[in-house]
Amino acid sequence: MKLTIQRITALTPQDRLDLAKVWPQIDISQLEAGLSETHRVYAARFNDRLLAALQLEIRGTLGKIYHLNVREVTRRRGVGQYLLEDTMVQNSALADWWMADDGEDDQNVRAAFMQACGFRAQADGWVRSGAIYRAGLQRRCC
Repeated sequence: MKLTIQRITALTPQDRLDLAKVWPQIDISQLEAGLSETHRVYAARFNDRLLAALQLEIRGTLGKIYHLNVREVTRRRGVGQYLLEDTMVQNSALADWWMADDGEDDQNVRAAFMQACGFRAQADGWVRSGAIYRAGLQRRCC
């Protein structure tokens, strides 16, 4: 099967189990109850299992990403980058992006990942201009 990035609007029992592995520190029931047009979850699905996920909060034209995490057994295969990039494509109306520096991983690894995804560091997280991102997509596909 192909890896797909999906906006999750309702969780199946299997989704709840998978997200508990992605985010062991988060109350999945509370997360599900808070889903809305401005508070979203996107996940990478492969063989009907969720391997990675992120939370997206939309404030006007700003996308704020929290808790991007890939299950340990799936890391270093491009899943996180694909999840991040496809989430941005699915929300291309957003002008700017900010990502919380809330990962538990080695900060050097996170910095390399964020820079590879076109983000730049600032005091409270990482930022990326949507205009720069859209221009990059045009260069890649045309």
